[in-house]
Amino acid sequence: MSKPQLGHYSSGMLLCAANTVIDMNAGGKRRLKDLLLQSDNRVCADCSAPDPKWASANIGVFICLKCCGVHRSLGTHISKVLSVTLDEWTDDEIDAMVEVGGNASANSIYEAFIPEGYSKPSADSGHEERAKFISHPLVSNTELSLLGYQPEVGLIDIDGDDDALLHWVERSKYELQDFLKPSLRISSIPHKKSSLQSSLSRKIMDSFRSSSSSQNVEGMVEFIGMLKVKVLKGTNLAIRDMLSSDPYVVLTLGHQKVQTTVVKSNLNPVWNEELMLSVPQDFGAVKLEVYDHDTFSADDIMGEAEVDIQPMITSAMAFGDAGMFGNMQIGKWLKSNDNALIDDSTVNIIDGKVKQEVSLKLQNVESGEISLDIEWIPLDQ
Repeated sequence: MSKPQLGHYSSGMLLCAANTVIDMNAGGKRRLKDLLLQSDNRVCADCSAPDPKWASANIGVFICLKCCGVHRSLGTHISKVLSVTLDEWTDDEIDAMVEVGGNASANSIYEAFIPEGYSKPSADSGHEERAKFISHPLVSNTELSLLGYQPEVGLIDIDGDDDALLHWVERSKYELQDFLKPSLRISSIPHKKSSLQSSLSRKIMDSFRSSSSSQNVEGMVEFIGMLKVKVLKGTNLAIRDMLSSDPYVVLTLGHQKVQTTVVKSNLNPVWNEELMLSVPQDFGAVKLEVYDHDTFSADDIMGEAEVDIQPMITSAMAFGDAGMFGNMQIGKWLKSNDNALIDDSTVNIIDGKVKQEVSLKLQNVESGEISLDIEWIPLDQ
């Protein structure tokens, strides 16, 4: 709605509309909270750790932070992870969670055909054990669906335990697709030839056999914590359309990629959007890119920068439990000719949380700055 159109509405009508939105949001949160209070949802769906604070919105389960790292590493096309308390949920996401019915209902599908050798992890299990259990049913179901795999009698002749394993993969795929809300089911492409089906089946079996190797399954990457990055605003961004741009920000860390919404026709956009990234043990810098959204052509780059998260994580780990300390500075990322910092960026403990304000001058572009607030969330928080 344009600004001139807004002038036709009275303040009372606008206030009424705002209250309606607030009521809808509050109602959705209540439904999610009520679902979380169910006895089966008071523990993690994967490892039974108490008091889960995260959820996979498209699978319909509540999970702990440690299992959340595995889910995130698989990608949002397989498991869309949201914080129960920190993230904004859409009505469709809440409806999907309620429709599944909770951890017990979802696990009755996912865990119905677990073969021997694949035991459910406990709250004290290591990352590798969690990843082995969580990633394979989800990844295999997605691979099967995306390639249009349809099991045929006599297609595969595999002896021993592998036969039971393949049976589990096939059965789980169809049970799951029937179980999910139609809008959340994984779409299939047209049916492939039998040779491709056989190749895919072998690929799935090989992925199970090699599950102990972290190089073969992205979910095997061990995470040490999470970053909550609040993209605040952009200043004096570059023009990529006739008179303005439609900017959005993309953050990349390893194989993970998250982005803000698009702000239409604005060179000084305000996002105030929180994006979550899991931090692997062998982490690098967070890559930040700004793009101009185009409808009929490829999006144009509007600059880039890197965020060195080493000073923040090193400082946070050195101090341990930040809740034990008062507000104080614990580290600093220094401005230099080799980075995009506008000013030195200090790492602080604020109200028991490790936070850092970062202002970046975009690189490889004529103009533009981006402001961020970053918070470190350790695995045990």
